[in-house]
Amino acid sequence: MSQVSRLFVTVGALSGAIAVMSGAFGAHALQEVVAPERLATFRTAAQYQLVHALGLVLVGILTDRITSTLLNWSGWLFLVGTLLFSGSLYALVLLDASGLGAITPFGGLAFICAWLLLALAALRNDAGRVD
Repeated sequence: MSQVSRLFVTVGALSGAIAVMSGAFGAHALQEVVAPERLATFRTAAQYQLVHALGLVLVGILTDRITSTLLNWSGWLFLVGTLLFSGSLYALVLLDASGLGAITPFGGLAFICAWLLLALAALRNDAGRVD
């Protein structure tokens, strides 16, 4: 397993664990403390983090099979997207920092770009296969 592959799989797996813990924290500890709208925001952050953690693990696995700069960019964008999207929503709820909501769409854009680059890397794979 290459160093980049190991990094993406490890960070993706850790991100998945954090997403599950965040979901449990939101369901049990925050339910009585924050407004229902804020709780829904926290759940959205955990859900998106979990889905994109799986995307990051997938990129990590594929980097050993596909030689592609696009694939590497996809992995980094999954990571940046998680920090900006889920991170800003967690902070918005936990710190009552509504100004951080302005960062969230940039995380969403990073997620979109990550998925598109993953698709493009797969489409261009015919010449760069290293099986």
